[in-house]
Amino acid sequence: MNSQPRRVENLHTDKGKVPVYATGVVEQPWDDYSTDDHATWATLYARQREILPGRACNEFLDAQDAMGMTADRIPKFSDLNVELGKATGWSLIGVEGLLPELDFFDHLANRRFPVTWWIRRPDQIDYIEEPDLFHDLFGHVPLLMNPMFADYMQAYGEGGLKAHGIGEEALQALTRLYWYTVEFGLIDTPEGLRIYGAGIVSSKGESIYSLESDAPNRIGFDVERIMRTRYRIDTYQKTYFVIDSFEQLMRGTDPDFTPIYARLAQAESFPAGEVQDDDRVFHRGTGEGWATDGDI
Repeated sequence: MNSQPRRVENLHTDKGKVPVYATGVVEQPWDDYSTDDHATWATLYARQREILPGRACNEFLDAQDAMGMTADRIPKFSDLNVELGKATGWSLIGVEGLLPELDFFDHLANRRFPVTWWIRRPDQIDYIEEPDLFHDLFGHVPLLMNPMFADYMQAYGEGGLKAHGIGEEALQALTRLYWYTVEFGLIDTPEGLRIYGAGIVSSKGESIYSLESDAPNRIGFDVERIMRTRYRIDTYQKTYFVIDSFEQLMRGTDPDFTPIYARLAQAESFPAGEVQDDDRVFHRGTGEGWATDGDI
């Protein structure tokens, strides 16, 4: 492991943003976190926990409590690893920033979740482009306590390693699946739609928008449909996909994706906000405020 972790962020040039990747695994420098770092964690944690009851799924909230996350300080990875290990055999590793795809897939396939060691600065508290410690730790880690979701994440990593060997189009399809489930997924519960995606639960604005705005579509989960659908990285999503259960999510990864990749290679991608005739529609969005370009 590297002994002196770096803070690796995107590079901004006159031609736009350039992602910078880091492969190093680092020890969490917990003793080096500043008062501002802990205060930023406390502010974000308290803000999200205030709005998430009744919006986030119970599995997320219960797991966060069971892990011992609190607002008073940045959690220690070593403490969380004790609880994760007992629950599902996962562990957290510290990283310096974005990982190359192959490294990321390998970690997931071996039940290691990479967590950025550094937290956003106070001036970035409402928005940061890169995944930081708060996004990774608060948003992603709790559901790794759930056995079904933990199995899904491992299966995703294994599928990523296979897709990497198939080619760029397969990787694109698998990235869309991650985006619309792990990052921005909704789940249907007896109490109504709830959030489980890390990109939503770690964002105050999108926690409200994803469930309460009339603008976005909310559409039933379908693996192949998701893999054909473009997404947004610069705004709230135009479409959210809704699973019925984590069991359904796991079953969706059971088939060999190779034939799906072959079919997708011959098919056009769907715009991020377009509803298809055979969709199971929970809500057809009004499209209010949508950007007209920029789908990925």
